[in-house]
Amino acid sequence: MLKEAPRRWPVWSWPPWVEVGTAAVCAVVAWRLAGTALLWAWGYAAVAGVLLSVVDWRTRRLPDVITLPSCLVLAVLLVPTGDLGPALLGGLALGGAYAVMWFVRPDALGFGDVKLAGVAGMLAGPLGVDRWLAAAMGGLVLGALYAVMLLITRRATMKTQFPLGPFIAAGVLVALW
Repeated sequence: MLKEAPRRWPVWSWPPWVEVGTAAVCAVVAWRLAGTALLWAWGYAAVAGVLLSVVDWRTRRLPDVITLPSCLVLAVLLVPTGDLGPALLGGLALGGAYAVMWFVRPDALGFGDVKLAGVAGMLAGPLGVDRWLAAAMGGLVLGALYAVMLLITRRATMKTQFPLGPFIAAGVLVALW
């Protein structure tokens, strides 16, 4: 008879930074979109974005099991708002821009970042062109600032790779702010 493996329980860490960060992101979304039809879509995206950021930071991967369904969930949540057209256009545009960057340098950008950029474009599309541009550039600028900080402190070289997903998610949040 096979011996049963011991059960593994989640190891809780203190202080609960992920939980506090999720609550803070949800609070910003609720504050900026209170009373609008976009609140449900952004609320879902806030939780999914923090989860994707944590996973990407720890594993350097953006799992398809979260990124791909997020496009469908956002589309369903955006149908009642009447903003599905701008959302899809924004998602295709930003996802397409990141796809071109991935095609040019696949070693510098993961395809998960391309899918996350599509989700980010879907969120920023209904907010208008100016906010979409802020979201599109926000992730890249925040990632570049982080890279410069690593270079200045000599914690990285020009060849060091780091996850871009958290910066894409933060760029969308900055565009909403």
